[in-house]
Amino acid sequence: MKPKRNLLGHLYFTAFLLYLFVPLVIMGGAAFNDNRLPSVYPWKGWTDRWFIDLFNDRIMWNSLINTIWVAAAVVAIALPLGTAGAILINSISGKVRGALYGIMVAPILMPGAVIGISTLLFWNQVDVPPGLHLSVLGQVSFIAAFVMLLVLARLQSFDSALEEAALDLGASHAQVLRRILLPHLYPALAAGAAIAFFQSIENFNVTLFTRGTQNTLTVYVFSKVRSGITPTINALALILITATVAGAVWYELSRRRAEKMKLRALLSEPSAAGARLADAISGEGLGRATAHSHGR
Repeated sequence: MKPKRNLLGHLYFTAFLLYLFVPLVIMGGAAFNDNRLPSVYPWKGWTDRWFIDLFNDRIMWNSLINTIWVAAAVVAIALPLGTAGAILINSISGKVRGALYGIMVAPILMPGAVIGISTLLFWNQVDVPPGLHLSVLGQVSFIAAFVMLLVLARLQSFDSALEEAALDLGASHAQVLRRILLPHLYPALAAGAAIAFFQSIENFNVTLFTRGTQNTLTVYVFSKVRSGITPTINALALILITATVAGAVWYELSRRRAEKMKLRALLSEPSAAGARLADAISGEGLGRATAHSHGR
């Protein structure tokens, strides 16, 4: 029974990987096919023309730069807002906490088109023209909630007695925040920043309604699909996927290297302590032997 279960598990895992990666391989292959249509069939020969066209596309590069600037601004605003919201919710209890939590999480459940139109109409009432600045504000309104959820989950493992002890010893609230709370939240803050950045990069609905005359990468790809898609989009997607995979591999290797260094440090500390203990014991025994010989 167990071998059959293992076989089914391996088959399911293989099918799952094929389901994920075969479309990506086909998409990447179309970037090298000398065919006007983005496909691998019929295969008309290897070419790099689509990468050359991509690198010569100035509109695409301007859209990419706009996307990065918007994502950086979203991270800079959403990270402190989400962290502050998580700390606030974690510090209260009762019905107020549940109501406040529901209000802060609600933007995640709203369609992007609703958030985009609402942002545009609201700021239009105070004579703020559309543009990338409105795209940043519209994205922050729901991306900050993702950061809040991550930080709130991390706060569940925080011992509030550490704050009380620091305050009793004379530390200010700013020192407690900077030296005790934030170091505990660093993993959640890093994860929140990464999620906010990538959520902003892939956002389309909010950006489409608020961007004004500016372009971002998702809007640019959408316009290319409407006007007639070429394999340059496949070349762009292949570059983005390669960069993402390379970043993930680099992060995983760095994490494993850091874990190995910590493990070596932990293994070396007991040996050093044992050596010191052995030296102390041998020194004590030598002292006793010397005293005994003097007594005789």
